[in-house]
Amino acid sequence: MKKSIGLLLILFFFVLACTKKQASNESNKEFAAFLAKYWDENAQFDPIGATSRGDLRYNNVLPNENSVDYRLKVKVFTEQKLAAIKQFDRETLNDNDKISFDILKRDLEMSLEGFEFQDELIPMQQFWGTYLTLPQIGSGESSQPFKTVKDYDDFLGRLKDFTPWCDSAIVNMKVGMQKGAVLPKPLAEKVIQNLNGLILKNISKSVFYGPINRLPASFSDVDKARLKVDYTKAISETNANYEKLATFFKTVYLPKTRLSAGIDAIPNGKKQYEFLVREWTTTNMTPDEIHQLGLREVARIRAEMEKVKTEVGFKGDLKAFFKFTQSDKQFKIYKTPADVLAGFEKIHQAIEPQLKKAFGSFPKSKFEIRRTEAFREATSSAEYVGGSPDGSRPGIFYTPILDAKNFVYPGMESLFLHEAIPGHHYQTSLQMENSNLPEFRKFYWAGAYGEGWALYCESLGKELGVYTNPYQYFGALGDEMHRAIRLVVDTGIHAKGWSREKAIDYSLENEPTSMQAAVAEIERYMAIPGQALSYKIGALKIRELRTRYEKELGTKFNLAAFHDEILKDGCLPIEILENKMNTWVKTIK
Repeated sequence: MKKSIGLLLILFFFVLACTKKQASNESNKEFAAFLAKYWDENAQFDPIGATSRGDLRYNNVLPNENSVDYRLKVKVFTEQKLAAIKQFDRETLNDNDKISFDILKRDLEMSLEGFEFQDELIPMQQFWGTYLTLPQIGSGESSQPFKTVKDYDDFLGRLKDFTPWCDSAIVNMKVGMQKGAVLPKPLAEKVIQNLNGLILKNISKSVFYGPINRLPASFSDVDKARLKVDYTKAISETNANYEKLATFFKTVYLPKTRLSAGIDAIPNGKKQYEFLVREWTTTNMTPDEIHQLGLREVARIRAEMEKVKTEVGFKGDLKAFFKFTQSDKQFKIYKTPADVLAGFEKIHQAIEPQLKKAFGSFPKSKFEIRRTEAFREATSSAEYVGGSPDGSRPGIFYTPILDAKNFVYPGMESLFLHEAIPGHHYQTSLQMENSNLPEFRKFYWAGAYGEGWALYCESLGKELGVYTNPYQYFGALGDEMHRAIRLVVDTGIHAKGWSREKAIDYSLENEPTSMQAAVAEIERYMAIPGQALSYKIGALKIRELRTRYEKELGTKFNLAAFHDEILKDGCLPIEILENKMNTWVKTIK
């Protein structure tokens, strides 16, 4: 009898376990509905992002993220969604839903914590901001659609909303001036430069007039005439807003800017930087831990650079070799911007046959290489802008080409691997195209993962058939050194009292770059604290996982399978990524 009861109990728990396992593999419909509703409602607070994703409901809205009303609504929304997600029992969710739960809960918590810091008091800098996003999307060559009359009228709504945005920005900057929360002087000077470049008296030459120059032939003559009048008026008003901002910066703001470089110099800045480090790296590393890691990486890469210098027989120290690879005319092989673009396409064609060895999954999204638009070329670096979900807009690799004749080729291969293929284009496109992901995860961004993946891709050069020229490999080392330096100078500037000049000198000492480029980069770190840390932190983790699994699995390790698994679930915070990959490797063993 006892034996029978024992067998029944064993059978009962076996059935119960199987039932739980089956339930855990099924998608929770209630949780899926919550995620869908969250993403649908979140679009109202990120209308420009919604446009880029093909959600056209808010195409006429330019958010005034500087206003008290906007910030309060976002905070209340975030609090409500955090409370709602906590109502779900994570342990009852399937593996995919658990990842969604962990990502969104962390994101909401970080967003709420961020409200402690008054970002709205410094609403403009030289790299990012609504004042720069507006002309980019208004050019007619980005995410804002200009196919129908309604599309054209929608963008007029955004131009109209720019007036209250400017007014709020000025009000908040005045409050920031009173509290000591202001830009460093060099950054304010760059903002003025940007603003001056956007003010064109000849409206027909304005970037905003581009869509009028390309009015669809299908529009009626009446609509064409009206839109020309409406756009001329709206661009005139937009010019006035840019002039208002420029005058404010020149006459009121610039005299009150600070001489310090780091965010730790503004009220609550030290704590804010620690928050930004956690936000961008998606780790709990401290600024000092990252600083020390950076110093070790700089020393390691310098040693590798010395090997290349010896290999090519260069006589002189490493700093002289930096100058040689940046200035010698043998590395300046282009004459026109078209030549530079063709050079990048040649790299594309060189790696294409090798990609199938390293990947099993490939994006469907189309891909293009373009020169950065003139209005932002002087202050921009190379970048990738993702395509649209419906495939109507390709993923675009933008590269600034200020002077083709002085464009040096060492480093082009690593740049392409990072910004284009298989870096950002593969990662962003595969994530967006993954039907197994809820909508919010198709467009979710985590800096350490996204930039870490792209930097890791630079290390694949030899496996993908490039870096055959020692100078191109040295260029790749230079790019890796660039990211290692960031760990040192970003933390140095914002947590250790480094001056702008000290950071510039450190860069010039340890990487092949020009004074102009070093200044632009250091000022970027000053403008966007913590963001530059994400690259190396993420890349080192992905490389660490690969090395560990190669050792553990031996002949069972498959590079394409590893890469596909890294990319399969889209952007993830580093801790979540590592947990997922450790679970995956157990299935291989």
